[in-house]
Amino acid sequence: MSDKPIYLIGIDPGVQTGYACSVNGELQDVIGGLAVEVERRVRQFNTENTMVFIEDARKRDWFGNTGPERWKGAGSIMRDCHRWQQFCEYYAIPFRLIAPKANMTKLDQKVFQKITGWKGRTNEHGRDAAMLIYGR
Repeated sequence: MSDKPIYLIGIDPGVQTGYACSVNGELQDVIGGLAVEVERRVRQFNTENTMVFIEDARKRDWFGNTGPERWKGAGSIMRDCHRWQQFCEYYAIPFRLIAPKANMTKLDQKVFQKITGWKGRTNEHGRDAAMLIYGR
């Protein structure tokens, strides 16, 4: 058993990219921001004791009753997922791709706080990223 801290990072790709980080199972950071800002944060971690969990829209197999505008947005998110996968591969950062249905998403602030105990401000994207790593 290593005494090094274990870093888990959650990524919710999109125009507003969700980012969350936990150290030894405790949430440390939950934000939504530009992908380039989030990439900078991820690059700070040592890859030996870090795992990135990326919500992968490419694994989504249902779209409901939505129109072409929604599909176009879904295509953009799928491209962002592919880019995050490439980012992790390029920098040899360990990662896992998580299907959206395997993650608890779209929680409002109060429910998120009740589940996680997180007291800081969040947005939907940061909360979705946090739920990728919470409890792991």
